[in-house]
Amino acid sequence: MASGTSRDVVGRGLQVLGRAIREQPRIFAVAVTGSVLFGLMVIASAYVVGAVVGKVVVPAVARGSVTDGALALAAAALFGISVLRVVGIFGRRLGAGYMQYRLQAAYRRRVTRRYLDLPLAWHHRNATGTLLSNANSDVEAAWYPIAPLPFAVGTLVMLVGAVVSLFLTDWALALVGLAVFPALFALNVVYSRRMAPRQARAQRLRAEVSSIAHESFDGALVVKTMGREAQETARFAARAGDLRDALISVGKLRGVFDPMLETLPSLGTLAVLVVGAIRLRQGAITVTELVSVAFLFTVLAFPVRAIGWVLAELPRSVAGWDRVRRVLDATGEMPYGDVTLDPATPTPAALAFHDVHFGYEPAEAHLPGAEVLGEVTFTVPAGKTVALVGPTGAGKSTIASLAVRLVDPRTGTITLDGVDVRELTAASLASTVALVAQVPFVFDDTVRANITLDRPGIGDEEVWAALRLAEADGFVAALPEGLDTMVGERGTSLSGGQRQRLTLARALAGRPRLLVLDDATSAVDPRVEAAILAGLRAPADGGAPASILVVAYRRATIALADEVIYVEHGRVVARGTHTDLLATVPGYADLVTAYEQAEQEREQTRTYDEVTPLTSGLEVEVDR
Repeated sequence: MASGTSRDVVGRGLQVLGRAIREQPRIFAVAVTGSVLFGLMVIASAYVVGAVVGKVVVPAVARGSVTDGALALAAAALFGISVLRVVGIFGRRLGAGYMQYRLQAAYRRRVTRRYLDLPLAWHHRNATGTLLSNANSDVEAAWYPIAPLPFAVGTLVMLVGAVVSLFLTDWALALVGLAVFPALFALNVVYSRRMAPRQARAQRLRAEVSSIAHESFDGALVVKTMGREAQETARFAARAGDLRDALISVGKLRGVFDPMLETLPSLGTLAVLVVGAIRLRQGAITVTELVSVAFLFTVLAFPVRAIGWVLAELPRSVAGWDRVRRVLDATGEMPYGDVTLDPATPTPAALAFHDVHFGYEPAEAHLPGAEVLGEVTFTVPAGKTVALVGPTGAGKSTIASLAVRLVDPRTGTITLDGVDVRELTAASLASTVALVAQVPFVFDDTVRANITLDRPGIGDEEVWAALRLAEADGFVAALPEGLDTMVGERGTSLSGGQRQRLTLARALAGRPRLLVLDDATSAVDPRVEAAILAGLRAPADGGAPASILVVAYRRATIALADEVIYVEHGRVVARGTHTDLLATVPGYADLVTAYEQAEQEREQTRTYDEVTPLTSGLEVEVDR
């Protein structure tokens, strides 16, 4: 892999730059125009300096006096060239910076958009830290050579102009230029090929360091409670050390080649002086021409480095672009149809599973995926509540994900009001179905923003109605700033039950016709849970009740359902009322009894905590 990258890195890097030019042609043209203007003025300044030395300074020294008119003319010429050089520098830098930042912003948006289009199965195979690196450092790396690119293009024009002017001046001096300039290009090509594998490894390690750091920070609770701080620090330090060594390797290579790139133009200037002195004694050139050519080589030393800058960054650019393109070229997105379900009078939606089979994609694409669900068939009639019950790992959360089309089945169909969910538009599906997940997610924003999510038509009145339905209006009203209270990252200022009720209110604010609750009220008191479910079945504001598919554990919750679907090993084992299943399905009865016993133990603990006074004399309010 590394050797292949070394061989074709220049070609691939130029393809990346070509893509950038095609996407931002006008801005690139402005930047290159400024760079070309600067390059031409560099050549012009060399010949003006030569003319000043040969026609003003040398005669003035011979006469012992300076002609004011000639001196003023020389000063005016140098000043005019300097002004044009400044204009060129301004245009080049402004255009290059604008082009680079526009590309970075555009591709960050494209990568993020692609993340949202790709299915959950793809996200499961890619670490979060890697995805963050793709959208940040990889995008930056891909377009990093854009900054010096216009300068390098202008330098190429300048070199062509310099070679032409050298031939017009003297063939011997031109041969010196033809020896130096190709040597510079060859050295830069060797440099970029040697740099390619080092930059690729460094870019990969940046993503790995980001991934480990994200895991450690996101799992801070586990790390601290399990006493794994030292081990996590060591794991991070090991990968950070690898990144350090990779970057040092990059620095060492630069340390070797940079002096060589600096030395070649200086050697060229020395060669020009030696050859030029010989040609001057032969009468082939004048002092003016010798000074112009020597000065030209001197001022070319810095601009020529721009070519080296571009070639030096090509390996990093290729490495970043490969990682970005891996995201942009990823397949597996779920296309939506063009059917809408927007009745004039919102009514509960009917959900139906028809012989559904499903299996998650394995972490390694070449391995077969195990089947999680098989032959799943059941219905949630309009306006009814259906409870999904089963042991851990039975596939209940997977059924919930299928119901809201977070994933698609391998075979079989899932319909809403008789329409295959794959035929619905994204907007229609989102307005019809809402999922409240097992683990509540709250944004680092206000209560209001967390509920509305900037959706149109949801004002404060609708927010409070949703909060009342979720039994959350009481604690929100008691917050310091009410709806404007910041809840912290992932809702750290709220209890588990409060976060669950807040996410439930978020779903209810959109008035869904089908509500899918994936154990979404497990952290709230059973009495509060019963009030929530009763409110969903018969909203106090007179709105139409939603159909409900609820993953349930508590007997009280299950008993409220019109029908219970009992699932084992990804199969629907039995269905019926709670009472019927208790009497006819031993596995179901054992499971519910075990749940009830565990709940009673939690209730006893909760009751003890609720009546145990704190040192301040206040009672503990438990909401977890």
